[in-house]
Amino acid sequence: MAQLIDSFLHLLLLLLSFSHSFSSEEAGNYHNIIEFGAKPDGETDSTKSFLSAWDAACGSPGPATILVPAGFFLVDHVTFYGPCKSSYITVQIDGTLVAPTDYANFGKTKQWMMFNRVEGLSVSGGTVDGRGSSLWACKNSDGDCPDGSTSLTFRKSKNVTISGLRSMNSELYHIVIEDCEGVTVQGVKIEAPDDSPNTDGIHVQKSTGVTIIRSDIGTGDDCVSVGPDTTGLWIEQVTCGPGHGISIGSLGKSYDEKGVENVTVKLAVLTGTQNGLRIKTWGRPSTGFVDNVLFQNVTMQNVKHPIIIDQNYCPHHEGCPGKDSGIKISQVTYSNIQGSSATEEAITFDCSATNPCTGIRLEEIELTYGNELAKSSCAHAKGSAYGCVNPPSCLQ
Repeated sequence: MAQLIDSFLHLLLLLLSFSHSFSSEEAGNYHNIIEFGAKPDGETDSTKSFLSAWDAACGSPGPATILVPAGFFLVDHVTFYGPCKSSYITVQIDGTLVAPTDYANFGKTKQWMMFNRVEGLSVSGGTVDGRGSSLWACKNSDGDCPDGSTSLTFRKSKNVTISGLRSMNSELYHIVIEDCEGVTVQGVKIEAPDDSPNTDGIHVQKSTGVTIIRSDIGTGDDCVSVGPDTTGLWIEQVTCGPGHGISIGSLGKSYDEKGVENVTVKLAVLTGTQNGLRIKTWGRPSTGFVDNVLFQNVTMQNVKHPIIIDQNYCPHHEGCPGKDSGIKISQVTYSNIQGSSATEEAITFDCSATNPCTGIRLEEIELTYGNELAKSSCAHAKGSAYGCVNPPSCLQ
């Protein structure tokens, strides 16, 4: 019996020792930015403290967490570099990160907070406030203004999750995903007034396997914009408004440009936006393309241009030799698009004369214009219509 008791006590001590070592390791991988000197007063610059917490987490042997607790933390431009020793880093924001208000200097740098070459990352909760109103006022008054800073940029990173985050009042874009693989954006809320210039909600380019789900976006520009070299993009259960809609493009600004393919937009609701579902390309030569796009189960509420392809984009009528877009658009399906248009022309396909749109498919479309019949307009667009399509198809 004594031997049995000794064995039990030895096992108990081993378990307690294991539990203690595990707890110590977990505690060692938990980094509160206040412990590195950050102040939750919204005035003290906490940039170095945040970066020190990142360095500690990045160098951890296992998964690590950075905590931004309740309060307001002033953060200037900062880049969180990988690759990291840690296999997964969580940035848990319980408080609010605020940008400096000196837009004349702050806005000269394109990125406010950027994660670069990080594999295995979660950014969740809390609020990011770009405090962009002064810069917008400058731009709207045609003053001598900097371009502004994007609030959050993810570049050359893999296996990234952005969840439960609120991004508000960004000077420029709110979230940019560039040259990334395997990114999920879920449950985010993005807010900026409808007169705030260039405040795109989420911009994706040069990336594969990006998913945007269950998110509310209202800005002064595109709710979601898609740049060149994007493939495998999935957008679902997104509300948009105010803003310029969900837009592929503008594409074709550069001649040697990679294409956009395999894009799905489902169960979206657009309210009071300038555009609904848009594909936009510059009217200039390019090697780019758009292929295999599905817009499905989308509701429009008083949208000015619910369905639009514009291949004659040329701001100020400059830099568009020949005015014919080289972007080849093919295999685009609009399925079960319902709701109301704020203008008589609810469907516009203004395609390139030298590269007509092909494989456009309309099925079960019901778009109204007040108490009148809405209209369609087609130029150089080829495709087919199935089921009930109103306004009637004008596709060749």
